[in-house]
Order: sequence, then structure tokens, then C-alpha cells
Amino acid sequence: MLDITPQKIARVILKAREVESAGGRRSGTWHHLRDFIAGLNEDEQASLTAVMWIGRDSFAPDELGEAIATARAEKTVPTEDYLLGDPSLADYLEGGMEALGLSPEEAEDEVMGRG
Repeated sequence: MLDITPQKIARVILKAREVESAGGRRSGTWHHLRDFIAGLNEDEQASLTAVMWIGRDSFAPDELGEAIATARAEKTVPTEDYLLGDPSLADYLEGGMEALGLSPEEAEDEVMGRG
């Protein structure tokens, strides 16, 4: 079970897309996203990392619990630095949400106030 809401994952996706469109530069958006991820509690950070791993096929959706446990056990750098170091973060999170049966589009609409 995820310890993070789909809306929080969607917020990371939307901000990561903004960073991508800015060429990955350390803009205000990049710092805002970094601060947002840093402000998540440990359970949320582990779940966010697990969703990314599922999206990049490092774990299968039915291995969610194992992915979360691995994220907790193998954390060696701040989660925000680890996740922002991957230029495909938004794509992987969307893929992970879809693999877990969550709708990134619905969650993004809610974050944007369209839902």
C-alpha cells in the first residue's frame, strides 16, 4: 500500500515536467520541487521512490511492498537528490502510477483544480 497520495505524486510529475521544459536547469521550479520532496515524510518518500522504480521496471507492480522496503533500506542520499538526478522522473512516475492502477491524469487534474 502506498503511503503517499496520488495527488502528491501528480504534483511531483507536474513540477518535474516544468523542470524538463526549462532544460533541467536549477530554476525556481527545480528548487520548489526539491523542497516539496524534502518536505515529505519518510514513508511518503519511500513510496514515491517505489512508484518511480515500478515505472522504470525495476520492480513489478505486485512487488510494491518490496520496493518500498528497498527504498527505505537502501537510502544513501536525500530522496530529493536521488529522484531529481533522473531526467525521466516524470515519465517513470506516470508509468508507475498506471502500473499500480492509478490515473496520473485524474490526479493531475485534481492538483490543477480541474477535477
